Amino acid sequence: MRFLLEVTMNDAALAKDPAGELGRILRYWGGNLRHYALEPGDGAAVYDSEYREVGHWRVTGQAE
Repeated sequence: MRFLLEVTMNDAALAKDPAGELGRILRYWGGNLRHYALEPGDGAAVYDSEYREVGHWRVTGQAE
């Protein structure tokens, strides 16, 4: 399996403070992953601190 996280960096919040915003996204989703089985097909949208969708994460069945 492979866990993939993709975040678009040209969003306003990410452009202003990329390290801070990415850190917040990683902390939030790191804590939230316990609600998922983490099986192939699982995934969700990723949002910035202003609740705008900036990417997604997903679990795939094979290395890409």
